Amino acid sequence: MSETMKIVIAIFGVFVAGFIMVGISKEKPTVAQMEAAAMVRNYVAMQTMANQKCPEAIKKETGEQVFFPTETKSDKETYINLIWAGENTKTGGFKKASCTLHAALGGISELIIDDKVITKKKI
Repeated sequence: MSETMKIVIAIFGVFVAGFIMVGISKEKPTVAQMEAAAMVRNYVAMQTMANQKCPEAIKKETGEQVFFPTETKSDKETYINLIWAGENTKTGGFKKASCTLHAALGGISELIIDDKVITKKKI
């Protein structure tokens, strides 16, 4: 066997050993890691749903388009509350709007605009 052939076989062997080591070292996620990932996915789903439904409901009630909430409150498991500060109070807008979305309901559970309760659903 020539020296070149020995080098080629050695390089091939290193690649095979590397693939075997990577395949063996892959570990399954633990139960705690899977629970944490599920919590993050749930929070993202609630946040996404709230960012879609709440601005639509506020625009329907006030005629003013809202984009980014000024404050967000949540327990990161069951509910998320988004609060907007209004700007166009002279033209029929609002001063403050609060929208709460509960994951159990799958929609808006409470909508309050300028201390007036628009929607209130029991959980």
